[in-house]
Amino acid sequence: MLILAPAGCGKTEALSLKVSGLLERGLVQRPRVVLVVTFTNRARDNIRRRLKAQLSERALRESVSIANFHGLASRIYQAHARSVGLDPDAAMPSSDWIAEQCIAREFDRSRKAAVLQLLQAVKQEDLNDEQVASRLAVAGDQDAIDIEELRRRENRLTYDDLPRLANVILRCEGVAQLYRSHFAAVIVDEFQDLTPQQLRMVDFLGADVTTFAGDLAQGIYSFAGAAPVDVYARIKPRVNSIVAFTESHRSSPAVLGMVNSLTGLTGGTVLTSALPARWPNGGLAAAFSVADIAAESDWVMRFCRFILKLAPGHRIGVMSRTNPRRQYVESSLTAQGIPIWKWDDPLLDAETARTLRSTLRSQKPVPVGSIATVAQTLLDSTKGLIAQDPLLLTALSQACTWAAELLVDGVTIDGVLKRVKVGDEATLLSAPGVHLLSGHVGKGQQFDWVVIVGAEEGCLPDFRCTTEDEVAEEARILSVMLSRARHGVVVVSTAAVPTASGYVRGRRVSRFVAAFDSLEDLNDQAGAVAWLRAADWAQIVEV
Repeated sequence: MLILAPAGCGKTEALSLKVSGLLERGLVQRPRVVLVVTFTNRARDNIRRRLKAQLSERALRESVSIANFHGLASRIYQAHARSVGLDPDAAMPSSDWIAEQCIAREFDRSRKAAVLQLLQAVKQEDLNDEQVASRLAVAGDQDAIDIEELRRRENRLTYDDLPRLANVILRCEGVAQLYRSHFAAVIVDEFQDLTPQQLRMVDFLGADVTTFAGDLAQGIYSFAGAAPVDVYARIKPRVNSIVAFTESHRSSPAVLGMVNSLTGLTGGTVLTSALPARWPNGGLAAAFSVADIAAESDWVMRFCRFILKLAPGHRIGVMSRTNPRRQYVESSLTAQGIPIWKWDDPLLDAETARTLRSTLRSQKPVPVGSIATVAQTLLDSTKGLIAQDPLLLTALSQACTWAAELLVDGVTIDGVLKRVKVGDEATLLSAPGVHLLSGHVGKGQQFDWVVIVGAEEGCLPDFRCTTEDEVAEEARILSVMLSRARHGVVVVSTAAVPTASGYVRGRRVSRFVAAFDSLEDLNDQAGAVAWLRAADWAQIVEV
């Protein structure tokens, strides 16, 4: 089965009902189980919570196996590595080891990106270690070769090694048959995020008993190897039935109108609101251009301040295609004392945050050098401030590396201190106020209001996108950002943007914005202000 379920249409609920239906009809008999595969721990935990409402604790424990792809690959590797001559006791990945090696070797950003890209590309083929080494030798990148050789000497795996070696193992027919006998049905959440390698893994486990669920319009991870259009083309002909959800329970009609206007570019499903009368004034949809960055950041600041005054419990997502595009908005919000949550900054536990703050305040003069050197200077300065707790030391090491990256980029110590936040992922998912994030980070999230800045050619779509497929993915990134909103969306473009050297460059409105022109309820700048002032905020707060 293929379930096409756009954002806010109840996909997770549908998958939990699918699992419970398989069990209730007796299609899954012990000792066989249903395998549910997700991409993240949060998605895994979310579907587990939904299943608890449908199944008994015993049925969930005995008849359902829920895992993310890396967790599943890890299980396969540790259980069957010996079948292909590998060591099942190899160190499992617990951090981005390759990135850490690049930092330790003091690579600049372009060198680091080249090494990461090459290793990722080679390892997305189902090659054994010797074949990987041969491919790297042909590529001739000595840095990548050295890092891979060190990985093998240390007998460790990276995140890219797990699915690669799992598929090498599953090519052994006896192992694959063992898993096919164990899994009576396979359910894949967010099929559009599958890499061809992950799809091959799914096919090894249950090619003819798999339900795929997701939304082509949310396929935005090609940089990680995902191939949404190709994967969809491979899945669609082989399924017995296709179920398409077309009612959104998340967004107002105005927001859905903007999302729907992009379906010709994204391949998404046209949506209607499940309860259109629920939304005060039908919701807000607005798109307009302002003269310059200062006008854009000032408008966004006033928008956020207005909403939080009338609806202090609401969440506002200020989103852009890339993180640097929001820095002017961030400065404007900070100058007005409006608290912000930056999703590209880590959330630290209280002990790590306290120690890092103390360490930063003690740095006179400011440490200089490479990221690795500055990070080590900060970490050395923590001695005597903490107990030698391994978990705390790991967290503190990662926090020092993050702070070092900012300091090397020219951020002041006071600037880093202001960005130290305490909490966990759950804090971000529920905290009211203004949240700053990119479209990729925002996928899967929900906000009461969304403001998208940088809707200009060169920013959205990104200037590096030249092919038709690349431009289509940029449209999907915009669609993902729009579909995060409940009550309203404002899309802002700017006629002039300063470059890193201080030169002001003229910009044209993004080609994607033209898709909104046919919307009857689209507001310009003045219309958006009028809508906000006329709205029944008591009713809005209740929804």
